[in-house]
This record gives sequence, C-alpha cells and structure tokens, in this order.
Amino acid sequence: MPVLPSCLLEPLWNEFVALLPARGEFAAGHPLGCHRRRVPDRTVFEHVVLALVHGSGYERVAGPGCSDRTIRRRVKEWAEQGISEMVHVLALEAYDRMIGLELSEISVDGCITKAPCGGQSAGRSPVDRGKQGLKRSVATDARGVPLGLVAAGANRHDSPLLGPTLHAAMDQVGPLPDDVNVNLDRGYDSSTARALLQELGFTGEIARKGVPAPIQAGKRWVVERTHSWMNSYGKLRRCTEKHSTVVEFYLHLAAALVTLRMLIRHATIHYRWDQRPTTRRLK
Repeated sequence: MPVLPSCLLEPLWNEFVALLPARGEFAAGHPLGCHRRRVPDRTVFEHVVLALVHGSGYERVAGPGCSDRTIRRRVKEWAEQGISEMVHVLALEAYDRMIGLELSEISVDGCITKAPCGGQSAGRSPVDRGKQGLKRSVATDARGVPLGLVAAGANRHDSPLLGPTLHAAMDQVGPLPDDVNVNLDRGYDSSTARALLQELGFTGEIARKGVPAPIQAGKRWVVERTHSWMNSYGKLRRCTEKHSTVVEFYLHLAAALVTLRMLIRHATIHYRWDQRPTTRRLK
C-alpha cells in the first residue's frame, strides 16, 4: 500500500492553499518590475510532498520549473507562518466532526530516528553509536490519531517530554475531558511523570520497570502503530533539516496526512450506503 495515496493529495492541498497569503504573479517591491514570474505554490507544494515521502534532498526532487533554492525558501517561509500546524488542526477538526476523537484514552511515546546533518533539534543518539538523531514524542487518541507532537534531541529522555507533548495535544484539540487516562510505557515510570499527571487531573496506566513488556502492553499499542505510519515518510526516518521550525513543519504535515488517511478509512465504514438493487415482487 502506498504511503501517500493519490486521494489524499487534493484534500491536503485544498486545506493548505486556503491558509496561504494572497500574492501576485510578480513581487510588488521589485525596483525594475521585470523579473521572472513567481513559481506557483501548487508546484512547490508537490515538490515538498515528494521530499517528505522519499526523504530526498531538494536538489534531487527539483525540476526545470522549480529549483531547490525555491523549495528551500518556500518551506522556510511556510514553516515560520505555521501552515502545517494549522492544516493539522483542520484535519483533526474534520475527523472529530465526522468520526469523533476518543480523548478518554491517550497514549504517549517517543521514537528515535536519524538526523545525519545535526541541527537545532538533534542530539547524540544512544541507539546509533552516538550519531546525530532526532526524537519524536507523539500523543494519540484511543484509535491512534496523532494529536500533539514534540521534536527533541535523541539524547533526551521520554519522561521530561511528557508535559510538552500533552500540552501540544491540548493546543491542537482544545481542552481535554475531565476523565482522561494516559497510557505510557516503562520509560515514564517515575514520580515526576505521576506528579505531572496528577497536576493535570489525569489518571495514568504506566508500565512497571522489570516486568516484561508483552505482559503489560495495555492500550498504548496505538501510538506504536502511529509511529510506524509516520516512519513511512522518508523525511522523518532520516531528517536532514537543521532548523527546528522546518522539522516541526514536516512533522505536522505528516501527522495531517495520517489523520486524513484515517478519516477516509473510517468514513467508508460509518457512511456506507446499501447499493444493492431493490427488487419488486411480481403479482
């Protein structure tokens, strides 16, 4: 199954283009007014999605009508405007309106990937011989829909990232219900994590250290599946971006794609109609 079906590209672009500022074909402040036309946003968007899926450098995905400098400059501009974060929020709102987010059970976990170029969000990876790596902390609902994302260095522990991840989820979906249970693995088995959950008014189901993982898997397996889905995007498996804003841009763009894909999959079941032809009884 492809990581990005063709049915997702157009809905994502419709949400993306609605958030872009209106611009003319030429730059209004150019002193001569005779420079080349601005590359269309749709063309740059398709190259950005291509870089996200394959993880290739901008020089490899660039073409005659869109250079690597244009892609890099436009990505930095969109990242500073927070376009992908707003697209992720719109995708979550659409999913909540049509399917419904199950916020009573939230799962949080981290995932370490490669970051060979280093950067502001990178750190020494403890599982890759000290090479530069990136840790992605994700909070999901009971079905695995990504709610909040935090990027940090690979040398950061999961427990200190629990608070920023939960607050990022609340920023994306708004206030959470009163009865929320947070499912965590044994990396969060500490008094600090329990005190944080108590401060937020949440209950926690935390795996104990020293007990085999399959025995206490619980309900947190959905966040592991979400990490697997997001690792299908090459830009997240091997992040070559150095600026933290650009890293978060790609994280939220991938999360929006995962949310839209789950929305379409669940909508085909909830909004199915009977297509069998009706037969009339002959008298």
